[in-house]
Amino acid sequence: MVNDAVAYAESQRERFLAELKELLSIPSVSTLPENKADSERAAQWLADHFAAIGLDNARVNPTEGQPIVTADWLKAGPDKPTVLIYGHYDVQPVDPIELWDSDPFKPEVRDGYLYGRGTSDDKGQMFIHAKALESLMRSTGRLPVNVKLIIEGEEEMGGPHLDGFIIEHQAGLKADVAVISDSHMLRPDQPCITYGLRGMTYLQIELTGPSRDLHSGQYGGAIYNPIQALCEMLASLKDHDGHITIPGFYDRVRPIDEAERKVLAASPFSEEDFKLEAGVPSLWGEKGYTTLEQITARPTLEINGIWGGFTAEGSKTVLPAKAYAKISCRLVADQDHHAIADLLEAHIRKIAPPQVSVNFKRLHGGQGALIDRNSPYMRTAAKALEQVFGNPPVFTRDGGSIPVVATFQTVLGIDTLLLGFGLSDDNLHSPNERFFLPNFYNGIQAMIRFLSEVGK
Repeated sequence: MVNDAVAYAESQRERFLAELKELLSIPSVSTLPENKADSERAAQWLADHFAAIGLDNARVNPTEGQPIVTADWLKAGPDKPTVLIYGHYDVQPVDPIELWDSDPFKPEVRDGYLYGRGTSDDKGQMFIHAKALESLMRSTGRLPVNVKLIIEGEEEMGGPHLDGFIIEHQAGLKADVAVISDSHMLRPDQPCITYGLRGMTYLQIELTGPSRDLHSGQYGGAIYNPIQALCEMLASLKDHDGHITIPGFYDRVRPIDEAERKVLAASPFSEEDFKLEAGVPSLWGEKGYTTLEQITARPTLEINGIWGGFTAEGSKTVLPAKAYAKISCRLVADQDHHAIADLLEAHIRKIAPPQVSVNFKRLHGGQGALIDRNSPYMRTAAKALEQVFGNPPVFTRDGGSIPVVATFQTVLGIDTLLLGFGLSDDNLHSPNERFFLPNFYNGIQAMIRFLSEVGK
């Protein structure tokens, strides 16, 4: 079964690439209202494609936002495991367009990479699973396991309607394990399996001082400038050792034990390469933890934006009425994003001077997750990746967030295998996003082998 499916996939490379390019050419930018029709077109394209490769019940499910695509194949039998495959078809905006070397929605191949918006995040990686399923179906007439697919169109805007859909359809989404390919490998020959993700809480702060902008000559010195107040408050949220000062912030943080520290230390992580990639002369972070631990296994608080007053070219002697900031916290497993938002709001209100008022807007949030590194599904995935890429996978945490992993744990009661096939320099969310084509083809083979082993 495996060899026939792999041979089929190898023989269809040119067609697989052409089909992926067709999907990539649909500008399904979920955050832009003007692209809503394109998102609906991408969803229908996927449903039609899933039906064409032999999956059952392929449908476009409307939501109050972008539609969710589902499909399944449940003919392997009740004695076989059920694998739930998740992905997303929405993409980030392309700005700044002038920095792209080619049209982001006319994908093209250059030097072994496929360039275009969504190539790696996540259309290209999601499409790996469709082509693995097709290869098994066309070469053997069946799948070795039962399969369910759920492909959303709002991941890039926080997935506001996904959790509700999963809760409403949890009986139909019941499975033994989930698989997501929306992360990266360490090198083209070094796969990794992510077993930890951070959650997120994101707030916007609005400080109001005087009732209107004031002349700084007439009022300056007697009015507490809200920009000054905001800067003082924000600066106090961390100490000089990188420790977050919000009371209760660390109460639910699970310590990194020595066994896990050894697992993380085995990752081929280079601080020098990290500095070079970030473009900084030196690193700074929470004392007592390695750089890799800081960016994957510890919570953070970052100021993502700050503004207020006069910011145009030239000068205007104004004492502003308002000041704003956006703050995000990356959270580790067991930290609840609602609870952390409550703590942050309460602390900001407590330290705000009486001369200003504070308002908050909660933008989005999601829970973190930790996954059992020793489950039989994890061992099977590791075996399949080593067979294809020649090296055993490294187990690592990721500093980013995929909130649906926690939803699968809490609502469906299943863990997720995070099997990424992108690379760290794929320019996700940036101009010239790309996907290394050998990883696309090898990813298909790896998933063929994984599904076949799970079926045993």
